[in-house]
Amino acid sequence: MTTEDIKNEDSNIEETQENNAPDNSEEVQNDTETAENGPFAVGDTVTGTIFNIEDKFVKVQVDDSDYEGIIPISQLTNKRIEHPNDIIALDDSITAVVIKVEDDAKNIIISIRKLDEQKAYEDLKQKQDADATLEGTVVEAVKAGLVLDVGVRGFIPASLLSDEYIEDLEQFTGQTLEVKVEDIDQEKNRVILNRKRIVEGEKSKHRQAELQDLEIGSIIEGEVVRTTSFGAFINIGSVDGLAHISELSYSRVNSVEDAVEIGQKVNVKVLDVNPEQERISLSIKQAGESPFNKFIDAHDTGDVLNGTVKRLVDFGAFVEVSPGVEGLVHISEIAHDHVNVPSDVLKEEQEIEVKIIGLDKDNEKISLSIKALESAPARPKQAKQEQNSQVYTDDTDDDAPTLGDVFGDRFKDLDL
Repeated sequence: MTTEDIKNEDSNIEETQENNAPDNSEEVQNDTETAENGPFAVGDTVTGTIFNIEDKFVKVQVDDSDYEGIIPISQLTNKRIEHPNDIIALDDSITAVVIKVEDDAKNIIISIRKLDEQKAYEDLKQKQDADATLEGTVVEAVKAGLVLDVGVRGFIPASLLSDEYIEDLEQFTGQTLEVKVEDIDQEKNRVILNRKRIVEGEKSKHRQAELQDLEIGSIIEGEVVRTTSFGAFINIGSVDGLAHISELSYSRVNSVEDAVEIGQKVNVKVLDVNPEQERISLSIKQAGESPFNKFIDAHDTGDVLNGTVKRLVDFGAFVEVSPGVEGLVHISEIAHDHVNVPSDVLKEEQEIEVKIIGLDKDNEKISLSIKALESAPARPKQAKQEQNSQVYTDDTDDDAPTLGDVFGDRFKDLDL
């Protein structure tokens, strides 16, 4: 085989590596008929020694035969090289696979790259089955993802690169990345890799470690990262916790956005931790001093205060007597007269004066009264019904007249 023939042969089996196209040497294999009596067949593995290096190919003396092996430059490696000297030298011992036989000329076309690829695919398949991690070097960044060398050309779609959007893919060029095998199709020379699962796994381990270290009752700093109708999610490292709307402030909160905003730094108290479900319950209000405790320390039963009606309910009115501190005026304590519903007498945001009639520090409850500040109204006195009781007396004495004295002899002639 002449040098020109080798160049033409190399052109026939060249593949477009950038597109991960199928190996055209397969076409050569399918179109080649092995000599019936030749010592080599397509697919055989051979060993030999490099004895000649040209610009586009190298020659190998095949061991234990009088055949020469010819390796086109495209079949030396799956990497891009300018000259065979970049990766090989005279007298190097090599192992390759036969991809074409020319028995008459006692030449065989052999490929180191194809043998390496076969071994690489076998290894990748084992890695995939075991869900094992392997390393690959990024050789190129394209719009849709990254091309890696993992023995063969593998591809990481941008969607499988990380659990977060990455805009600049060029930053990975030349880096060695840990990946998992997502899919293999050897016939199409296609290997899909996944880095996202590794990133997620590492973050999960880190989160679990942080969750285990969190102490219930501890107070730490966090940042509000998301708000919902029912509370605020607060980042406290690599994990987020939820502060329910009822735990945002001691004052009544109608809307989460009224209490916190995204990006705000806050101190939070850890209320509960569930490592299995990766859930953390937090409180912003309990991270600070309770205004109720301050109020209790400063006031006693009997104190008279100014307050604002905040809520009216069927059984009474909640009155704010200090920022973040509300007490209850029971419906029976609103007025001396009977009150059907609190709204008959009071309205929300009304300023009123109240008296403390009870303090429950353990349950953080304050009992208030409005009527205790007012005198009971004078009620009309019921008219006394004078009974003209006749008093019967017995004045009988010895001189009192008898019936005989009264009626005399009127009944003497009656025949009784």
